[in-house]
Amino acid sequence: MTDKYVSPLSERYASREMQYIFSPDMKFITWRKLWIALAETEKELGLNITDEQIEELKAHAEDINYDVAREREKLVRHDVMSHVYAYGVQCPKAKGIIHLGATSCYVGDNTDIIVMTEALKLVRKKLINVIWELSKFADKYKALPTLAFTHFQPAQPTTVGKRATLWINEFMLDLEELDFVLGTMKLLGSKGTTGTQASFLELFDGDHEKIDKIDPMIAKKMGFKECFAVSGQTYSRKVDTRVANVLAGIAASAHKFSNDIRLLQHLKEVEEPFEKNQIGSSAMAYKRNPMRSERIASLSRYVMIDALNPAITSATQWFERTLDDSANKRLSIPEGFLAIDGVLDLCLNVVDGLVVNDKVIDKHLRSELPFMATENIMMDAVKAGGDRQELHERIRELSMEAARNVKQNGEDNNLLELIADDPIFNMSTEDLKKTMDPKKYVGRAPEQVDTYLGKVIKPMLDENKEILGMHADINV
Repeated sequence: MTDKYVSPLSERYASREMQYIFSPDMKFITWRKLWIALAETEKELGLNITDEQIEELKAHAEDINYDVAREREKLVRHDVMSHVYAYGVQCPKAKGIIHLGATSCYVGDNTDIIVMTEALKLVRKKLINVIWELSKFADKYKALPTLAFTHFQPAQPTTVGKRATLWINEFMLDLEELDFVLGTMKLLGSKGTTGTQASFLELFDGDHEKIDKIDPMIAKKMGFKECFAVSGQTYSRKVDTRVANVLAGIAASAHKFSNDIRLLQHLKEVEEPFEKNQIGSSAMAYKRNPMRSERIASLSRYVMIDALNPAITSATQWFERTLDDSANKRLSIPEGFLAIDGVLDLCLNVVDGLVVNDKVIDKHLRSELPFMATENIMMDAVKAGGDRQELHERIRELSMEAARNVKQNGEDNNLLELIADDPIFNMSTEDLKKTMDPKKYVGRAPEQVDTYLGKVIKPMLDENKEILGMHADINV
Protein backbone atom coordinates (compact mmCIF):
# COMPACT_ATOMS: atom_id res chain seq x y z
CA MET A 1 0.00 0.00 0.00
CA THR A 2 1.68 3.18 -1.17
CA ASP A 3 -1.36 5.46 -1.19
CA LYS A 4 -2.11 5.54 2.56
CA TYR A 5 -0.25 5.93 5.83
CA VAL A 6 1.19 2.76 7.33
CA SER A 7 2.70 2.79 10.80
CA PRO A 8 6.49 2.42 10.80
CA LEU A 9 6.08 0.38 13.97
CA SER A 10 4.67 -2.37 11.76
CA GLU A 11 6.68 -1.72 8.61
CA ARG A 12 10.11 -1.18 10.16
CA TYR A 13 10.40 -2.00 13.84
CA ALA A 14 8.09 -4.54 15.49
CA SER A 15 8.39 -8.30 15.04
CA ARG A 16 5.70 -10.39 13.35
CA GLU A 17 5.14 -12.17 16.66
CA MET A 18 4.25 -8.94 18.47
CA GLN A 19 2.21 -7.70 15.53
CA TYR A 20 0.11 -10.87 15.64
CA ILE A 21 -0.68 -10.35 19.33
CA PHE A 22 -2.29 -7.01 18.45
CA SER A 23 -3.82 -8.21 15.18
CA PRO A 24 -7.54 -8.38 14.34
CA ASP A 25 -7.28 -12.18 14.23
CA MET A 26 -5.97 -12.37 17.80
CA LYS A 27 -8.60 -9.91 18.98
CA PHE A 28 -11.68 -11.41 17.39
CA ILE A 29 -10.69 -15.05 17.91
CA THR A 30 -10.28 -14.18 21.59
CA TRP A 31 -13.74 -12.57 21.56
CA ARG A 32 -15.19 -15.82 20.28
CA LYS A 33 -13.28 -17.91 22.83
CA LEU A 34 -14.70 -15.67 25.55
CA TRP A 35 -18.24 -16.15 24.20
CA ILE A 36 -17.65 -19.90 24.22
CA ALA A 37 -16.34 -19.77 27.80
CA LEU A 38 -19.40 -17.76 28.86
CA ALA A 39 -21.81 -20.17 27.17
CA GLU A 40 -20.08 -23.20 28.69
CA THR A 41 -20.16 -21.63 32.14
CA GLU A 42 -23.82 -20.71 31.85
CA LYS A 43 -24.66 -24.24 30.67
CA GLU A 44 -22.67 -25.82 33.50
CA LEU A 45 -24.54 -23.62 35.99
CA GLY A 46 -27.93 -24.75 34.71
CA LEU A 47 -29.07 -22.47 31.88
CA ASN A 48 -30.81 -24.03 28.90
CA ILE A 49 -27.83 -24.19 26.56
CA THR A 50 -27.10 -27.36 24.59
CA ASP A 51 -23.89 -29.17 23.71
CA GLU A 52 -24.88 -28.81 20.07
CA GLN A 53 -24.92 -25.01 20.38
CA ILE A 54 -21.52 -24.95 22.05
CA GLU A 55 -20.01 -27.28 19.45
CA GLU A 56 -21.34 -25.00 16.73
CA LEU A 57 -19.66 -22.03 18.40
CA LYS A 58 -16.37 -23.93 18.68
CA ALA A 59 -16.52 -24.97 15.03
CA HIS A 60 -16.42 -21.32 13.97
CA ALA A 61 -14.13 -19.93 16.67
CA GLU A 62 -11.34 -19.01 14.26
CA ASP A 63 -12.91 -18.45 10.83
CA ILE A 64 -13.99 -14.87 11.36
CA ASN A 65 -16.42 -13.60 8.71
CA TYR A 66 -15.02 -10.09 8.67
CA ASP A 67 -17.05 -9.01 5.63
CA VAL A 68 -20.33 -9.65 7.44
CA ALA A 69 -19.14 -7.86 10.59
CA ARG A 70 -17.94 -4.82 8.61
CA GLU A 71 -21.22 -4.44 6.74
CA ARG A 72 -23.21 -4.82 9.95
CA GLU A 73 -21.11 -2.20 11.75
CA LYS A 74 -21.84 0.32 8.99
CA LEU A 75 -25.50 -0.14 9.85
CA VAL A 76 -25.50 -0.35 13.67
CA ARG A 77 -22.29 1.59 14.53
CA HIS A 78 -21.36 -0.91 17.25
CA ASP A 79 -18.36 -3.20 16.88
CA VAL A 80 -19.29 -5.81 19.47
CA MET A 81 -22.87 -6.23 18.32
CA SER A 82 -21.65 -6.43 14.74
CA HIS A 83 -19.46 -9.38 15.65
CA VAL A 84 -22.23 -10.98 17.72
CA TYR A 85 -24.36 -10.76 14.58
CA ALA A 86 -21.60 -12.12 12.32
CA TYR A 87 -20.95 -15.04 14.69
CA GLY A 88 -24.68 -15.75 14.74
CA VAL A 89 -24.78 -15.89 10.94
CA GLN A 90 -22.22 -18.70 11.08
CA CYS A 91 -23.89 -20.35 14.10
CA PRO A 92 -27.66 -20.18 13.53
CA LYS A 93 -28.43 -22.74 16.25
CA ALA A 94 -26.39 -20.85 18.85
CA LYS A 95 -27.06 -17.25 17.84
CA GLY A 96 -29.67 -16.79 20.56
CA ILE A 97 -27.23 -17.54 23.39
CA ILE A 98 -24.16 -15.65 22.13
CA HIS A 99 -23.19 -12.87 24.60
CA LEU A 100 -26.02 -13.90 26.93
CA GLY A 101 -26.14 -11.60 29.99
CA ALA A 102 -22.92 -9.83 29.01
CA THR A 103 -22.05 -6.27 28.11
CA SER A 104 -19.54 -5.18 25.44
CA CYS A 105 -16.73 -4.93 27.96
CA TYR A 106 -17.02 -8.65 28.60
CA VAL A 107 -15.26 -9.32 25.32
CA GLY A 108 -13.51 -5.96 24.94
CA ASP A 109 -11.89 -5.65 28.34
CA ASN A 110 -11.16 -9.33 28.92
CA THR A 111 -9.51 -9.48 25.51
CA ASP A 112 -7.42 -6.41 26.32
CA ILE A 113 -6.16 -8.11 29.48
CA ILE A 114 -5.42 -11.34 27.59
CA VAL A 115 -3.61 -9.50 24.80
CA MET A 116 -1.53 -7.39 27.20
CA THR A 117 -0.64 -10.51 29.17
CA GLU A 118 0.57 -12.31 26.05
CA ALA A 119 2.48 -9.20 24.96
CA LEU A 120 4.14 -8.92 28.39
CA LYS A 121 5.23 -12.55 28.10
CA LEU A 122 6.92 -11.82 24.77
CA VAL A 123 8.56 -8.67 26.17
CA ARG A 124 9.77 -10.75 29.13
CA LYS A 125 11.28 -13.35 26.81
CA LYS A 126 13.18 -10.73 24.84
CA LEU A 127 14.26 -8.81 27.93
CA ILE A 128 15.75 -11.95 29.48
CA ASN A 129 17.61 -12.69 26.25
CA VAL A 130 19.07 -9.17 26.25
CA ILE A 131 20.25 -9.77 29.82
CA TRP A 132 21.71 -13.12 28.77
CA GLU A 133 23.67 -11.61 25.88
CA LEU A 134 24.94 -8.79 28.08
CA SER A 135 25.98 -11.27 30.76
CA LYS A 136 28.14 -13.14 28.25
CA PHE A 137 29.69 -9.85 27.20
CA ALA A 138 30.32 -8.85 30.82
CA ASP A 139 31.98 -12.16 31.59
CA LYS A 140 34.21 -12.01 28.51
CA TYR A 141 35.51 -8.52 29.32
CA LYS A 142 35.33 -8.62 33.12
CA ALA A 143 39.07 -8.06 33.50
CA LEU A 144 39.70 -5.61 30.63
CA PRO A 145 40.62 -2.27 32.26
CA THR A 146 39.03 0.86 30.83
CA LEU A 147 38.64 4.47 31.82
CA ALA A 148 35.57 5.07 33.91
CA PHE A 149 33.79 8.40 33.70
CA THR A 150 31.95 10.58 36.14
CA HIS A 151 30.34 13.64 34.53
CA PHE A 152 31.93 12.20 31.34
CA GLN A 153 35.28 13.21 32.78
CA PRO A 154 38.02 10.56 33.21
CA ALA A 155 37.79 8.91 36.61
CA GLN A 156 39.19 5.91 38.44
CA PRO A 157 39.37 2.94 36.04
CA THR A 158 36.84 0.16 35.88
CA THR A 159 36.58 -2.77 33.46
CA VAL A 160 34.55 -3.14 30.30
CA GLY A 161 32.71 -6.07 31.86
CA LYS A 162 31.92 -4.20 35.07
CA ARG A 163 30.39 -1.38 33.06
CA ALA A 164 28.20 -3.95 31.28
CA THR A 165 26.88 -5.16 34.65
CA LEU A 166 25.50 -1.66 35.20
CA TRP A 167 23.44 -2.05 32.02
CA ILE A 168 22.33 -5.50 33.13
CA ASN A 169 21.30 -4.22 36.54
CA GLU A 170 18.98 -1.63 34.96
CA PHE A 171 17.27 -4.34 32.91
CA MET A 172 17.04 -6.62 35.95
CA LEU A 173 15.12 -3.92 37.81
CA ASP A 174 12.74 -3.81 34.84
CA LEU A 175 12.37 -7.59 34.90
CA GLU A 176 11.37 -7.43 38.57
CA GLU A 177 8.70 -4.86 37.75
CA LEU A 178 7.50 -6.84 34.75
CA ASP A 179 7.20 -10.07 36.73
CA PHE A 180 5.27 -8.28 39.47
CA VAL A 181 2.77 -6.75 37.05
CA LEU A 182 2.47 -9.97 35.05
CA GLY A 183 1.73 -11.85 38.26
CA THR A 184 -1.12 -9.48 39.11
CA MET A 185 -2.94 -9.59 35.76
CA LYS A 186 -6.59 -10.57 36.28
CA LEU A 187 -9.56 -10.76 33.97
CA LEU A 188 -12.52 -8.42 34.27
CA GLY A 189 -14.82 -11.42 34.24
CA SER A 190 -18.50 -10.86 33.52
CA LYS A 191 -19.72 -8.00 35.68
CA GLY A 192 -22.50 -6.46 33.58
CA THR A 193 -23.19 -2.89 32.59
CA THR A 194 -22.19 -1.19 35.85
CA GLY A 195 -20.32 -4.01 37.54
CA THR A 196 -23.26 -5.25 39.64
CA GLN A 197 -23.99 -8.48 37.69
CA ALA A 198 -27.66 -7.50 37.70
CA SER A 199 -28.33 -9.29 34.38
CA PHE A 200 -26.97 -12.54 35.79
CA LEU A 201 -29.11 -12.15 38.90
CA GLU A 202 -32.07 -12.14 36.51
CA LEU A 203 -30.79 -15.05 34.39
CA PHE A 204 -30.18 -17.27 37.42
CA ASP A 205 -33.37 -16.31 39.28
CA GLY A 206 -31.53 -14.61 42.13
CA ASP A 207 -29.21 -17.55 42.86
CA HIS A 208 -26.19 -15.71 44.30
CA GLU A 209 -24.27 -18.93 44.88
CA LYS A 210 -24.29 -19.71 41.15
CA ILE A 211 -23.41 -16.15 40.22
CA ASP A 212 -20.38 -16.28 42.53
CA LYS A 213 -19.08 -19.16 40.42
CA ILE A 214 -19.27 -17.39 37.05
CA ASP A 215 -16.07 -15.32 37.18
CA PRO A 216 -13.82 -18.07 38.62
CA MET A 217 -15.09 -20.52 35.99
CA ILE A 218 -14.49 -18.08 33.12
CA ALA A 219 -11.04 -17.20 34.46
CA LYS A 220 -10.03 -20.87 34.59
CA LYS A 221 -11.29 -21.55 31.08
CA MET A 222 -9.26 -18.59 29.76
CA GLY A 223 -6.08 -19.58 31.60
CA PHE A 224 -6.18 -17.02 34.44
CA LYS A 225 -6.15 -17.54 38.19
CA GLU A 226 -8.89 -15.05 38.96
CA CYS A 227 -10.94 -12.02 37.99
CA PHE A 228 -10.99 -8.63 39.66
CA ALA A 229 -13.21 -8.79 42.73
CA VAL A 230 -14.94 -5.49 41.98
CA SER A 231 -15.27 -3.26 38.94
CA GLY A 232 -17.53 -0.84 37.20
CA GLN A 233 -18.35 -1.76 33.64
CA THR A 234 -14.61 -1.92 32.88
CA TYR A 235 -11.52 -3.09 34.67
CA SER A 236 -9.65 -0.21 36.29
CA ARG A 237 -7.69 1.69 33.67
CA LYS A 238 -4.90 1.89 36.23
CA VAL A 239 -3.99 -1.59 34.97
CA ASP A 240 -3.07 -0.05 31.61
CA THR A 241 -1.01 2.55 33.46
CA ARG A 242 0.94 -0.13 35.31
CA VAL A 243 1.61 -2.03 32.09
CA ALA A 244 2.71 1.08 30.20
CA ASN A 245 5.02 2.05 33.07
CA VAL A 246 6.76 -1.33 32.81
CA LEU A 247 7.38 -0.66 29.13
CA ALA A 248 8.59 2.86 29.90
CA GLY A 249 11.03 1.49 32.48
CA ILE A 250 12.52 -0.90 29.94
CA ALA A 251 12.71 1.97 27.47
CA ALA A 252 14.63 4.10 29.97
CA SER A 253 17.15 1.31 30.54
CA ALA A 254 17.56 0.71 26.82
CA HIS A 255 18.00 4.44 26.24
CA LYS A 256 20.77 4.64 28.85
CA PHE A 257 22.50 1.60 27.32
CA SER A 258 22.27 3.06 23.80
CA ASN A 259 23.60 6.44 24.96
CA ASP A 260 26.63 4.77 26.51
CA ILE A 261 27.30 2.84 23.30
CA ARG A 262 27.01 6.02 21.25
CA LEU A 263 29.51 7.81 23.50
CA LEU A 264 31.89 4.84 23.44
CA GLN A 265 31.62 4.70 19.65
CA HIS A 266 32.60 8.37 19.52
CA LEU A 267 35.68 7.41 21.53
CA LYS A 268 36.23 4.46 19.15
CA GLU A 269 36.44 2.14 22.16
CA VAL A 270 33.29 0.04 21.64
CA GLU A 271 31.22 -0.01 18.46
CA GLU A 272 27.87 -1.42 17.47
CA PRO A 273 27.74 -3.90 14.55
CA PHE A 274 28.40 -2.46 11.11
CA GLU A 275 27.58 -4.60 8.10
CA LYS A 276 29.84 -5.01 5.07
CA ASN A 277 27.62 -3.05 2.69
CA GLN A 278 26.15 -0.63 5.22
CA ILE A 279 26.35 3.07 4.40
CA GLY A 280 27.04 5.33 7.36
CA SER A 281 26.51 8.68 5.66
CA SER A 282 25.24 9.82 2.27
CA ALA A 283 27.98 12.46 2.12
CA MET A 284 30.85 11.21 4.28
CA ALA A 285 31.71 7.73 3.04
CA TYR A 286 34.11 6.97 5.89
CA LYS A 287 31.53 7.37 8.65
CA ARG A 288 30.24 4.60 10.88
CA ASN A 289 27.25 6.17 12.56
CA PRO A 290 25.77 4.30 15.55
CA MET A 291 22.38 4.24 13.85
CA ARG A 292 21.01 1.20 15.69
CA SER A 293 21.78 2.70 19.08
CA GLU A 294 20.29 5.97 17.89
CA ARG A 295 17.14 4.12 16.87
CA ILE A 296 16.97 2.48 20.31
CA ALA A 297 17.08 5.93 21.87
CA SER A 298 14.50 7.30 19.46
CA LEU A 299 11.95 4.53 19.97
CA SER A 300 12.61 4.48 23.72
CA ARG A 301 11.70 8.14 24.01
CA TYR A 302 8.43 7.36 22.24
CA VAL A 303 7.61 4.59 24.72
CA MET A 304 8.44 6.76 27.74
CA ILE A 305 6.17 9.56 26.55
CA ASP A 306 3.47 7.09 25.48
CA ALA A 307 3.10 5.99 29.12
CA LEU A 308 1.46 9.34 29.87
CA ASN A 309 -1.59 8.37 27.82
CA PRO A 310 -2.87 5.53 30.03
CA ALA A 311 -2.05 7.53 33.17
CA ILE A 312 -4.17 10.48 32.05
CA THR A 313 -6.90 8.14 30.81
CA SER A 314 -7.00 6.37 34.16
CA ALA A 315 -7.25 9.66 36.01
CA THR A 316 -10.17 10.93 33.93
CA GLN A 317 -12.58 7.97 34.00
CA TRP A 318 -16.06 8.95 35.26
CA PHE A 319 -17.81 6.76 37.81
CA GLU A 320 -18.61 3.28 36.44
CA ARG A 321 -17.78 3.92 32.77
CA THR A 322 -16.93 6.55 30.19
CA LEU A 323 -15.86 5.98 26.62
CA ASP A 324 -13.09 8.56 26.25
CA ASP A 325 -10.63 5.76 26.96
CA SER A 326 -11.44 3.72 23.88
CA ALA A 327 -9.72 5.56 21.05
CA ASN A 328 -6.72 6.32 23.26
CA LYS A 329 -6.32 2.67 24.32
CA ARG A 330 -6.45 1.51 20.71
CA LEU A 331 -3.36 3.62 20.06
CA SER A 332 -1.29 3.85 23.23
CA ILE A 333 -1.24 0.23 24.37
CA PRO A 334 -0.51 -1.52 21.05
CA GLU A 335 1.98 1.12 19.94
CA GLY A 336 3.79 1.04 23.28
CA PHE A 337 4.24 -2.71 22.92
CA LEU A 338 5.18 -2.58 19.24
CA ALA A 339 7.78 0.10 19.96
CA ILE A 340 9.36 -1.68 22.94
CA ASP A 341 9.42 -4.88 20.89
CA GLY A 342 11.49 -3.03 18.29
CA VAL A 343 13.73 -1.61 21.03
CA LEU A 344 14.47 -5.03 22.50
CA ASP A 345 15.15 -6.55 19.07
CA LEU A 346 17.62 -3.74 18.41
CA CYS A 347 19.25 -4.27 21.82
CA LEU A 348 19.65 -7.97 21.05
CA ASN A 349 21.14 -7.18 17.68
CA VAL A 350 23.57 -4.59 19.04
CA VAL A 351 24.77 -6.60 22.04
CA ASP A 352 25.22 -9.73 19.93
CA GLY A 353 27.66 -7.89 17.65
CA LEU A 354 29.44 -5.36 19.87
CA VAL A 355 33.02 -4.69 18.77
CA VAL A 356 35.56 -3.95 21.52
CA ASN A 357 38.70 -2.09 20.40
CA ASP A 358 40.99 -3.04 23.26
CA LYS A 359 44.03 -1.22 21.86
CA VAL A 360 42.14 2.08 21.76
CA ILE A 361 40.79 1.45 25.24
CA ASP A 362 44.33 0.82 26.53
CA LYS A 363 45.69 3.93 24.82
CA HIS A 364 43.02 6.17 26.34
CA LEU A 365 43.49 4.64 29.76
CA ARG A 366 47.27 5.02 29.73
CA SER A 367 47.00 8.66 28.68
CA GLU A 368 45.11 9.39 31.91
CA LEU A 369 46.64 6.79 34.20
CA PRO A 370 49.53 8.93 35.50
CA PHE A 371 47.03 11.30 37.11
CA MET A 372 45.24 8.37 38.75
CA ALA A 373 48.47 6.80 39.94
CA THR A 374 49.55 9.88 41.89
CA GLU A 375 48.26 8.59 45.22
CA ASN A 376 50.20 5.36 44.85
CA ILE A 377 53.30 7.30 43.76
CA MET A 378 52.99 9.58 46.75
CA MET A 379 52.66 6.65 49.15
CA ASP A 380 55.76 4.99 47.69
CA ALA A 381 57.71 8.25 48.11
CA VAL A 382 56.57 8.52 51.73
CA LYS A 383 57.78 4.97 52.35
CA ALA A 384 61.16 6.04 51.00
CA GLY A 385 61.34 8.83 53.62
CA GLY A 386 59.44 11.73 52.03
CA ASP A 387 57.13 14.21 53.77
CA ARG A 388 53.50 13.47 52.90
CA GLN A 389 52.33 17.10 52.93
CA GLU A 390 55.24 18.39 50.84
CA LEU A 391 54.83 15.51 48.39
CA HIS A 392 51.10 16.17 48.06
CA GLU A 393 51.62 19.84 47.23
CA ARG A 394 54.40 19.11 44.75
CA ILE A 395 52.46 16.37 42.97
CA ARG A 396 49.51 18.73 42.71
CA GLU A 397 51.68 21.35 41.04
CA LEU A 398 53.22 18.85 38.63
CA SER A 399 49.78 17.41 37.76
CA MET A 400 48.57 20.91 36.85
CA GLU A 401 51.65 21.45 34.70
CA ALA A 402 51.13 18.13 32.89
CA ALA A 403 47.47 18.95 32.34
CA ARG A 404 48.41 22.30 30.79
CA ASN A 405 50.84 20.52 28.47
CA VAL A 406 48.05 18.22 27.31
CA LYS A 407 45.30 20.81 26.98
CA GLN A 408 47.15 23.91 25.82
CA ASN A 409 50.07 22.45 23.90
CA GLY A 410 48.48 19.25 22.61
CA GLU A 411 51.35 17.21 24.05
CA ASP A 412 51.27 13.74 25.59
CA ASN A 413 50.83 13.42 29.32
CA ASN A 414 54.38 13.84 30.72
CA LEU A 415 53.55 13.68 34.42
CA LEU A 416 55.80 10.66 35.00
CA GLU A 417 58.76 12.45 33.46
CA LEU A 418 58.12 15.54 35.58
CA ILE A 419 57.99 13.44 38.76
CA ALA A 420 61.14 11.50 37.82
CA ASP A 421 63.02 14.76 37.27
CA ASP A 422 62.01 16.12 40.69
CA PRO A 423 64.46 15.03 43.44
CA ILE A 424 61.83 15.34 46.15
CA PHE A 425 60.32 12.04 45.01
CA ASN A 426 63.61 10.18 44.70
CA MET A 427 62.06 7.86 42.05
CA SER A 428 63.34 6.91 38.60
CA THR A 429 61.27 6.68 35.44
CA GLU A 430 61.58 2.90 35.66
CA ASP A 431 60.30 2.95 39.23
CA LEU A 432 57.34 5.03 38.14
CA LYS A 433 56.49 2.86 35.14
CA LYS A 434 56.08 -0.09 37.47
CA THR A 435 53.06 1.70 38.90
CA MET A 436 51.43 1.96 35.47
CA ASP A 437 49.79 -1.46 35.28
CA PRO A 438 46.11 -0.62 34.66
CA LYS A 439 44.95 -3.73 36.50
CA LYS A 440 46.21 -2.20 39.74
CA TYR A 441 43.58 0.52 39.53
CA VAL A 442 40.32 -1.35 38.75
CA GLY A 443 39.67 -2.29 42.36
CA ARG A 444 37.40 -5.33 42.70
CA ALA A 445 35.72 -4.87 39.33
CA PRO A 446 36.53 -8.38 37.98
CA GLU A 447 35.49 -10.02 41.23
CA GLN A 448 32.30 -7.96 41.34
CA VAL A 449 31.40 -9.18 37.85
CA ASP A 450 31.93 -12.80 38.86
CA THR A 451 29.87 -12.39 42.01
CA TYR A 452 27.03 -10.53 40.28
CA LEU A 453 26.78 -12.94 37.37
CA GLY A 454 27.07 -15.97 39.63
CA LYS A 455 24.72 -14.98 42.42
CA VAL A 456 22.18 -12.76 40.68
CA ILE A 457 22.09 -13.45 36.95
CA LYS A 458 22.84 -17.16 36.64
CA PRO A 459 19.97 -18.30 38.91
CA MET A 460 17.51 -16.19 36.91
CA LEU A 461 18.86 -17.51 33.59
CA ASP A 462 18.73 -21.09 34.86
CA GLU A 463 15.07 -20.62 35.77
CA ASN A 464 14.37 -19.37 32.25
CA LYS A 465 16.74 -21.52 30.22
CA GLU A 466 13.95 -22.78 27.95
CA ILE A 467 13.46 -19.30 26.45
CA LEU A 468 17.15 -18.47 25.91
CA GLY A 469 18.77 -18.38 22.49
CA MET A 470 16.80 -15.68 20.67
CA HIS A 471 18.44 -13.77 17.84
CA ALA A 472 16.94 -10.66 16.34
CA ASP A 473 17.06 -9.60 12.72
CA ILE A 474 16.30 -5.96 12.06
CA ASN A 475 14.43 -4.78 8.99
CA VAL A 476 16.47 -1.66 8.21
